[in-house]
Amino acid sequence: MINATIITIGDEILIGQIVDTNSASISRHLNKAGITVTEKLSIGDSAEQITSSLKQALERTNIVIITGGLGPTKDDITKHTLARFFSSQMREDEAVARHVKSMLEARGIVYNELNHSQAMVPEKCQVLFNHHGTAPGMWFEDERGHVAISLPGVPFEMEHLMEDEVMPRLKARFTLRANIHRTMITSGLPESMLAERIAQWEDALPKCLKLAYLPSPNIVRLRLSAYDRDDADSTRKEIEAQFDKLYHIIPEHIVGFEDASVQALVHDLLTQHHLTLATAESCTGGTIASRFTAMSGSSQYFLCGVVSYSNEAKRDVLGVNYDDIMTYGAVSETVVRQMAEGARRISGADYAISTSGIAGPTGGSKEKPVGTVWMAVATPTRTISMMRNSGTDRSQIINRASAYAIEMLYNELKNDIK
Repeated sequence: MINATIITIGDEILIGQIVDTNSASISRHLNKAGITVTEKLSIGDSAEQITSSLKQALERTNIVIITGGLGPTKDDITKHTLARFFSSQMREDEAVARHVKSMLEARGIVYNELNHSQAMVPEKCQVLFNHHGTAPGMWFEDERGHVAISLPGVPFEMEHLMEDEVMPRLKARFTLRANIHRTMITSGLPESMLAERIAQWEDALPKCLKLAYLPSPNIVRLRLSAYDRDDADSTRKEIEAQFDKLYHIIPEHIVGFEDASVQALVHDLLTQHHLTLATAESCTGGTIASRFTAMSGSSQYFLCGVVSYSNEAKRDVLGVNYDDIMTYGAVSETVVRQMAEGARRISGADYAISTSGIAGPTGGSKEKPVGTVWMAVATPTRTISMMRNSGTDRSQIINRASAYAIEMLYNELKNDIK
């Protein structure tokens, strides 16, 4: 098995100033090529940390990919640290120097000594030319044939270097076998209940297949993986056969495969059957509407979204009976049903979703604790409603309630379109 370690460098990562997206992107590239990532590290801008982390990683894995610390300023120490690690002198790369000078002059930036330093590289590295930035990548090999690759931390520069330079070289350097993954999306069963339903199927899986449960609000992804395979086609067929068996166990809970989502299925049903949708949201604050409008083509069916956060907006915009709000409260079945029906009426949509709840952290009571969310779907023939406790954290409540409401709509559409 050819394996790899990813090391991201930067104090800004450790203090939470930026989010490391580079390691996720690099992992996808490596996995697709059959290289197994066994470790990811984030370390600070410290020569000692870089040296010790790289030394340990090269002892454990065939490939180490490092991002960050290749800029022209004093806090960018990765290049000189690597030169010392590999006992290498520095040299000027004339092609990089010309490229940096040309790029900066085109931007109206003075080409000074700091910028010129970008063209200085360790003698013992192979330069990975960066067409999209000023910091070149670097490829080193040790006496064991293990490879260390240093890439800029700027995500789009790193991405181009991975595609154009790193992956072709890795494929040429190592004999690679396949890592195979297939993911089935399920809905409507919590992780523990799903595991109980499919326990016999899971226990009977071939030893070469590894099952992972990946839960998110109202969705559980089941991923089957096989690593370091030289029989890729037969392994893919085995995975498909296993998922076919699973389909017959929980057919009503299968949403799709890979990146499928319930809102994408709703999107497809509405589009294919020329149906329209409106939303009326209180506690979810437009989250449901944004999930649909983020998808290309949603203008064919999405008519409008109302964020009726106040009682007055529920009354004046959606036509909710104000006496009902005062009697039952904004977070109630009576009100949320009127919200959905009002959204459908004022927009002329075929279907409408509504939510009203207590997202917290304040506002809860013994009768209606934080996390209580009422939701409704109004259809051409009826209105259905449901109350769900959607958690304790504000963002969790909003995300879960949105997922629950969209699933309600999906189930109604499936029944109506049969």
